[in-house]
Amino acid sequence: MGHLITVATSLNQWALDFQGNFERILASIVIAKNRGARLRVGPELEIPGYGCLDHFLEGDTVLHSWEVLAKLLSSEEAVSIVCDIGMPVVHKNVIYNCRIIIHDRKILLIRPKMWLANDGNYREMRYFTPWMKPRQWEDHYLPRIIQAVTKQVKVPFGDAVISTSDTCIGVELCEELFTPASPHILMGLDGVEIFTNSSGSHHELRKLYTRVELIKEATLKLGGVYLYANQQGCDGDRLYYDGCAMIAVNGRIVAQGSQFSLNDVEVVSATIDIEDVRAHRSKASRSMQAAGAERYHRIETSFALSSGKFEIPGDDTLALVERKDFEVRYHRPEEEIALGPACWLWDYLRRSRTQGYFLPLSGGIDSCATAVIVHSMCRLVAEASNRGDKSVIADARRMTGEPEDSSYIPSDPVEFAGRIFHSCYMGTENSSLETRQRAKDLAQAIGSYHVDLNMDTVVSAVRNLFAIVTGNRPQFRVQGGSGAENLALQNIQARLRMVISYMFAQLLPWVRGKNGGLLVLGSANVDESLRGYLTKYDCSSADINPIGGISKTDLKKFIAYGVNAFNMPILESFLNAVPTAELEPITETYVQSDEADMGMTYDELSVFGRLRKVEKCGPYSMFTKLVLEWGSVLSPVQIAEKVKLFFFEHARNRHKMTTLTPAYHAESYSPDDNRFDLRPFLYPSRFPWQFRKIDEVAAALPDRSQKTVDRKKTE
Repeated sequence: MGHLITVATSLNQWALDFQGNFERILASIVIAKNRGARLRVGPELEIPGYGCLDHFLEGDTVLHSWEVLAKLLSSEEAVSIVCDIGMPVVHKNVIYNCRIIIHDRKILLIRPKMWLANDGNYREMRYFTPWMKPRQWEDHYLPRIIQAVTKQVKVPFGDAVISTSDTCIGVELCEELFTPASPHILMGLDGVEIFTNSSGSHHELRKLYTRVELIKEATLKLGGVYLYANQQGCDGDRLYYDGCAMIAVNGRIVAQGSQFSLNDVEVVSATIDIEDVRAHRSKASRSMQAAGAERYHRIETSFALSSGKFEIPGDDTLALVERKDFEVRYHRPEEEIALGPACWLWDYLRRSRTQGYFLPLSGGIDSCATAVIVHSMCRLVAEASNRGDKSVIADARRMTGEPEDSSYIPSDPVEFAGRIFHSCYMGTENSSLETRQRAKDLAQAIGSYHVDLNMDTVVSAVRNLFAIVTGNRPQFRVQGGSGAENLALQNIQARLRMVISYMFAQLLPWVRGKNGGLLVLGSANVDESLRGYLTKYDCSSADINPIGGISKTDLKKFIAYGVNAFNMPILESFLNAVPTAELEPITETYVQSDEADMGMTYDELSVFGRLRKVEKCGPYSMFTKLVLEWGSVLSPVQIAEKVKLFFFEHARNRHKMTTLTPAYHAESYSPDDNRFDLRPFLYPSRFPWQFRKIDEVAAALPDRSQKTVDRKKTE
């Protein structure tokens, strides 16, 4: 039996919370040592928090990171264990994203990140510079606060490895695993047997499978032990880091942490035998490549990760021995929606130190999904409280106004929701009895403090004001009004709901005899944002939006999942309802429909979104792809019209993305202008050159859809 290898992950770090981050790092070290581990790995940039963004350019962030490291080095808890810790380091006036390997109050190596994440949600090259000297190292002169602890003046800085008495350890940082020529390959050929990867990888629906396959592949051909540490939680932005720490041996996952959790600290560990790595590597072809591999500088140390003799682990660690039959746990997308945004909402609520959430509950599926996610959050809080989680209980007591020494335990999710969750149905003369009743029934099932109101007098007051000032009274289209009048009357209802939401969010706690205020939740899905099918500064404008990065298609699946998972039969009625904004009068012959208004279905929007963002298609290349995908059911001319309509509407509504409510990131095609989708918001929205080329090609292509119809008739 070999080493007890421990990876400490699921550190729920918070950007610039140096005290809290220090305490969580120290707690993970203590847990690792209590399990008998001699190696501990933490997530990327764990000392300052990964999401500091432009704060990484401030000298204070680096200074305070050194101060925290000095406290860790000085602590008794960090003695007799190797710790891999992340922070920014300035070397020769250049800022690097680094791992600092410490042992017994000494720094063994500072390893800078070589390949930076610089697309999508990440802008690492805005703050950091990659280390461009593979297999090279230099002397780094330590600040005096560190010299006073370690008695070292300088330490190695660069691409090197740690050689212990019994094995060799190499460092790989987050994005480096995802690159084609990952560092672990050359390190492994030069004899490195244990690889650490400290990551700050965010949650995206269906993304975990990719990460797991990369970790398995890293050692499948090469052989070795791979320790993957990831942050877990919201550290101050739109992302939720989904933990799922893992230990892999020779291409097999042998241990895995939780993907979604309210825990501030989680340690994943396994007992592995290093001889398994050596046996896996005893292949002629691998040995030939290794014999010619370039050499890494080794930082030689006298300590060992194992005792050097065969031992059977004690009862407290015997369960951690690697299992040959271990299976990786994957959540279904519906479960990911239930858990990821719920954990993100909890972090946002407790760290903003507010008293709860306020949601405009329309009776439609989007606000329904938002409410159910809050219910899921309350369930997670109740489960953690029933397990005796002191941190969760303390946060719940503070936000509910209970004293610290209270006996209150949020053990019932419905009861807890009644304290911190507030909903409101804001009806008008255009609202239906069905949506009003659905909102009321859902609020009752979840337990929210619900308000039901009519806002016709407020809408009429604005409408009358306009008539008095201009002498013209706008009418809806069904009443003979123009398109401009119809749109203006819809928008004023939507915008007044935003104003009313903030008033109620600020004053409802006062009405209930409590202090503080509420955070307003938005509920516009990613597809509506992509198409621009929302009113700027309406009730989609909120403090945060848990479903702003989730497609309508996935939200429907989530609601269907919630019927049984949360025992809520009321959700069935939301699934069967036609999506409608209810901003126009309902007549015998007309009921407003979202998809009819948009001129495209939600399923089509998801396709457009993925082609535009993920596959990087402009109008013409999107048309050519869809002719192949949809050509059996639509003619080239029909496909051309759909593509042109999408790009026209997307372009002319792009300005709405500049004020989009900060939303939980869950889809790879989010149109969020502020972080993820950096594009103009003033476009030549009719794309004359591109659309003309589409029309020319569409007119010349054969219509395959008619052949499909004829063939089916023949069959």
